Amino acid sequence: MDDDNNRSLDFKEFAKGLNDYGVLMEKEDVEACFKCFDKDASGTIDFDEFLMALRPPMSNARKEIIAQAFRKLDKTGDGVITIEDLRGVYNVQHHPKYQNGEWTEEQVFRIFLDNFDSPNDKDGIPCEFFHFKELK
Repeated sequence: MDDDNNRSLDFKEFAKGLNDYGVLMEKEDVEACFKCFDKDASGTIDFDEFLMALRPPMSNARKEIIAQAFRKLDKTGDGVITIEDLRGVYNVQHHPKYQNGEWTEEQVFRIFLDNFDSPNDKDGIPCEFFHFKELK
């Protein structure tokens, strides 16, 4: 559906994609559907918004497992997992590039954190979904 390969869908791409996949809808229904996907009202649907809209709700059992993992990682208990919380959990000394001297402990840790931090906002808070209040 992402015809211009910019990793987001504008309304035109979204409507064309629905049509291409045989989902025939009135324009008003396509617009309403697009608005449901476009959670931040930016006029585009990014990959995360697309996945969030398609993902089924989590079961209570899964939410509890996530809450337990979150509490284990949130060393300060402030409801947000920060870099400092993760420093006490992630041991870089087993990473092959640390062991062979190619990377420092800080470099390995930064690469690890980059897997979780928002690509557009490197704020040291790994991701929006790491805020516990959003899991309730």
